[in-house]
Amino acid sequence: MTDHTTDPRPSPEALLKEAGQVGRGRLKIFLGAAPGVGKTYEMLVQARRRKLDGVDAVIGVVETHGRVETDLLTKGIETVPKRRMPYKGRVLAEMDLDAILQRRPRLVLVDELAHDNAPGSRHPKRYLDVEELLAAGIDVYSTLNVQHVESLNDVVAQITHVRVRETVPDSILDRADDIELVDLTPEDLLQRMKDGKVYLPGAAERAQQNYFVPGNLAALRELALRRTAQRVDAQMVDYMRAHAIAGPWEASERLLVAVNARPGAAAAIRYARRLADRLRASWTAIHVETGGVSEAERDRIAQLLRLAERVGAVTATVPAPSEADGVVAFARANNITHIVTMAAPASRWRELFVPSLAQEIIRRAGEISVHVVPSSILKGRGVRPGIAETPVAVPLEPRAFAGSFAISAAGLGAALLLQRALAVSNVALVLLVAVLASAVVYGLWPSLFACLLLALAYNFFFLPPLYTFTIAQPENIVTLLVFTLVAAIASNLTARVRMQAIVARGRAATTEDLYRFSRKLAGIAALDDLLWATAYQVAHMLGLHVVLLMPAPDSEKSEGLQVRAGYPPEDTLDDGDLAAAKWAFEHGHAAGCGADTLPGARRLFLPMRTARGTVAIIGLDSARAKEANEALLAPDQRRLLDSLADQTALAIERLHLAEEMDRARVAAETEKLRSALLTSISHDLRTPLASILGSASSLKAYRASLGAAEQDELIGTIQEEAERLNRFIANLLDMTRLESGALAPNLELIELGDVVGSVLRRTPTLHHSMALDIAPGLPMLRIDPVLFEQVLFNLLDNAAKYAPVGTAITVRARREGGQVRVQVLDEGAGLPEEDRERVFDKFYRVRAADRQRAGTGLGLAIARGFMEAMGGTITAANRSDRSGAVFTLTLPVPLAVPA
Repeated sequence: MTDHTTDPRPSPEALLKEAGQVGRGRLKIFLGAAPGVGKTYEMLVQARRRKLDGVDAVIGVVETHGRVETDLLTKGIETVPKRRMPYKGRVLAEMDLDAILQRRPRLVLVDELAHDNAPGSRHPKRYLDVEELLAAGIDVYSTLNVQHVESLNDVVAQITHVRVRETVPDSILDRADDIELVDLTPEDLLQRMKDGKVYLPGAAERAQQNYFVPGNLAALRELALRRTAQRVDAQMVDYMRAHAIAGPWEASERLLVAVNARPGAAAAIRYARRLADRLRASWTAIHVETGGVSEAERDRIAQLLRLAERVGAVTATVPAPSEADGVVAFARANNITHIVTMAAPASRWRELFVPSLAQEIIRRAGEISVHVVPSSILKGRGVRPGIAETPVAVPLEPRAFAGSFAISAAGLGAALLLQRALAVSNVALVLLVAVLASAVVYGLWPSLFACLLLALAYNFFFLPPLYTFTIAQPENIVTLLVFTLVAAIASNLTARVRMQAIVARGRAATTEDLYRFSRKLAGIAALDDLLWATAYQVAHMLGLHVVLLMPAPDSEKSEGLQVRAGYPPEDTLDDGDLAAAKWAFEHGHAAGCGADTLPGARRLFLPMRTARGTVAIIGLDSARAKEANEALLAPDQRRLLDSLADQTALAIERLHLAEEMDRARVAAETEKLRSALLTSISHDLRTPLASILGSASSLKAYRASLGAAEQDELIGTIQEEAERLNRFIANLLDMTRLESGALAPNLELIELGDVVGSVLRRTPTLHHSMALDIAPGLPMLRIDPVLFEQVLFNLLDNAAKYAPVGTAITVRARREGGQVRVQVLDEGAGLPEEDRERVFDKFYRVRAADRQRAGTGLGLAIARGFMEAMGGTITAANRSDRSGAVFTLTLPVPLAVPA
């Protein structure tokens, strides 16, 4: 942690915060304590001043509410026409976000920041429209009343007894560049009400009787002043840190709030946000998973965690034996300095025997400060509770109680059978086993039900007088009470262990699934297989319908998005889904059902990102969630999805990188071949052509003065160079046939000596002596005579190029078992060790010192291709008896040919 009191350097966090504003528009919020204080008026006044300074300012939306002086200020400022939207037989007018983005002014005025947009708009809230304008580099002036701030919602409701439904997350105020408080004393505001400058006369009278009372206005004014002061103080601290100005830095504070399904949790979250603002502390909201949570409670906890994220918290879910243990353990592990919990309403007698969560946390917290939110705040002091504050009824499963009754009956039957062999105290142990079995199989409440049944049965069947509920002896009363107490405690502990085991099994199964999925991704080499595996895995683990979209192979933009995989299989999307998917791909944020952008879409679309950007879009849909009006993903499911999506994105990027490497390698090979081909053509075509042209021009010009021998020499040169040129063209054509797969050898039984003799007749041997060493009695070979003749010719031609003039070139043939080996040996310098395999590459030629032999570099490559086409092999090596190279051709002996 940086010590700001001694470190003279600017704070990296503050510098990064300033750098993050580059290219982004500036937001100024005109904050007021109540309607009618003059926020819109002041915003218009300042906008007119900016316009006189030459700033291009337009009105996106301004609500004058019929106030003449406010309406006059709008004159002279361009107004972007509103967008008309039909809704339930009416036409609603909303700010035209796309028109403003297309107009791109320097400043836009957007009144009523907390406004809810009409259904069908791109964003459900106006502050999200403002976020998009800021991201486009457009400055925004906006207005807001303090009762619309999310973290102050409960406080305002306690003051005014009215809960405001349109709220703005605190993060919007935190990111605002400027907040200007538009202040008016309660007396002046009430006078404006009487003058009809706020509401019409009838509405003004009702407002003065309920909301606009002096006490309410004074309290709201204090809230607005405090919230503005907090923002100004935060700006001052950021400035001091960014410019390394020494100051009295406070130690870092960290705050933790415990979230559960009890009533008042939403109020506790908002209280924690306000406390974090006062302490200038980072804060976390956690839910401790102890098991035994119903689906309704799980949904409520998910809503509460989303509320905490919306007001700026980091959320987490942790497993623990008890809620107090989990909260304190997390606090100690993360250096938490303050814990916020709720006061559970309970009687003094219950608190004496069963400590509340707050008491347990206080007892374990040690040096950590614990803030207990009082019941008065949680209850709202008479405020009408919202949906978020209604307690969740835990449904009881009749089947579980029936099963517990059956286990109890079985335990009682076993006890009755063992009654004569066991003492009464030992019979109680048999009944206790039934209670434990009930707790293991069905949980706490069915096991307590079994405890009650078996306690009554123990009294009825085993304690005298029998078959009555009367207890005659005092010691039997103690026995019954001890049995009941032990059974209740044992069932409670067993049920808790059972739920912890269920949670542990669930987490282990999730971990195992993630591990298997990562291994599966590592072994997939095809993109379509990867996407299908991802769609199936997400659908299997989250119970959702899944589609995966990626740009078309020939498109890099979102316009080319297409469905590449789905589970269950689906390959079409409607226009609303396509629009949401394109927006998510372009902006890198969620869009669609349940998101802040295009919520009218059928699916929720989330980007799959890597460091290089968005690589794919995943679309999620659940008919069950829509029917139950539930969120598509709980926070823990969202984290699991993020893990799956991150693994998939990395795997997609790995495949893309492999494809790019293959393309780069092919491009490099192509360029290498192109260069070699151009070099070969420029040399091996021009050299024979130059000799032919020189000889032909000499014959034409000097035929009369040349003798017969000289003329024959020139004609021979023309013929020799033309044959050389013909071989070059033939090599190119043969290589083309090999690479295209059009080569089909015509195999037949041929005598090897006949092919060798034919080759020697067409091979120029003017400068080398030829030696034949062919063993007698060689079997006939199944080969293509034309191709094999070309192979031998290329080897002899290669030997003639690299062997010194006057040396011998030997053709040797032997049978070795079921194979015939034909060798071509020369007496040259041999092959360099590193070139023994490369000599068969296309256009490759061995260099000797500073010389490079004439040739195309295709002869040996063609020889290998022809031999492989005939089922044989060719290898290159150096001679062991002397210097020189040896090329060995190996062909199988046909089975029908006798040895």
